[in-house]
Parts: sequence; C-alpha cells; structure tokens
Amino acid sequence: MQTILIVEDDRKIAELLQSYIVKYGYHVIVTTDFEHVLQQFQQEQPDLVLLDVNLPSYDGYYWCRQIRAHSICPVIFISARAGEMDQIMALENGADDYITKPFDYGIVMAKIRSHLRRAYGEYASKHEELIWHKEGLSLYPERLELHYNNQSVLLTKKEADIIESLIERHPRVASREALLEKLWDDQTYVDENTLNVNITRVRKKFLDLGLIDALETVRGIGYRLHVTWNKDSSL
Repeated sequence: MQTILIVEDDRKIAELLQSYIVKYGYHVIVTTDFEHVLQQFQQEQPDLVLLDVNLPSYDGYYWCRQIRAHSICPVIFISARAGEMDQIMALENGADDYITKPFDYGIVMAKIRSHLRRAYGEYASKHEELIWHKEGLSLYPERLELHYNNQSVLLTKKEADIIESLIERHPRVASREALLEKLWDDQTYVDENTLNVNITRVRKKFLDLGLIDALETVRGIGYRLHVTWNKDSSL
C-alpha cells in the first residue's frame, strides 16, 4: 500500500483530503508537528507528499528543499496562493506540481495517481541502478548508501555527491571548485563553509566503515580518495 504524507495546517482541509484519498486504497498520514516535517518524512518514507505553502515556523518551499536533499519522491503543492510567481517558486524549489485552492478533490486524486504512476508505475523510467565501485568501496547514489567490507552507512544527498566526485576522479584530486559546483544545484547555493561541514561528515562516514584517512587533503587544491582499511575494526 502506497503512503501519502499531507503537510497542511488547515485541519479541516487535511482531514477532508485524508478521508477522500483513503477511499482509493492509499495509506494517508497527516502532519501535526510542523517544526519536524523532514524528520517525519524520513521516518515514514512516503511515496508522495501533499504540501501547503503557508505553514507555521517554515514555509512549504523550505520543507520541499529539505525533502529534495534526501529524496526524489513526488511533491505536489496545494495552496491558496494562485500567483504565477508562487507556482514558479514551488517548481524551482523542487515541486513536481502545484494545485490552487479551492480545488476539486477528484483533480487532486487524479494528479496523485498520475505522479505515482510516473514515479513508480507503468510510466516510470526503467533503468539499471547506478553503482560506483572503487578501491573496495561501493556507492549507491540512488539509495544514498555507501558499502565497504560487508558494512554500510546511510548518506545525505550532499555526502553522496562528494563521494561520487571523489570516486569519479580517483586517483586524481577533486578540487574544491569542482566539489562546490557538484553540490550547487538550481535550488541551493553552496558556500565554502557548507562544503567544509559536508567534508567533515564524509570523513565521519568513512570512519564508521573502519576507513582511516580515507579523505586526503591536498592543501590549496582539494581532496583525494585514499582508502586504508583499519583491520582492528573487524575484531
């Protein structure tokens, strides 16, 4: 059974959406904690998200960007904002579709089913999973997983991007400029500090796999993959 996450602070609208969607055989979760939307998304792993723009604490654009950093699941905005710029903002922040309020529940359901088919059903693109292998490492960028010596760790999207660049350029150095360009997409500007934070996190993920000094710093240039397995980690 596929799961739909509704992030809508108008309780009446959320409940009406929930009761309507459930009739079609879907499992529906309605958010009540609007300060921890991403945590709920990661916990529930929904197949599609219905997301309002006007929300407490952070708006829907913010949460869409957070979701996009971890997943490519369909996100459909539902909002009373009917302006052209609002719809452009939604799409530029990672949304797949935009429905204005008041809406017809039949149209909402049709769009949900359409996006689910495109993402997971008969219209989904059929391709072999991308896997990067290097020096005993196996990176699964679509799963956001890194494997080594029968162990695995979960990655964020940016951590996976950095490791992919390191593997792709090995044994050459991945320059800081190249890494910044890799991390900088259409929605998110990445500065030097963001890169530094993510490099630190990548080092920690390597250590979790028993790899010491796996990320070699080439001063003034960038970083190079240097895999050395710590045998003590297998004891």
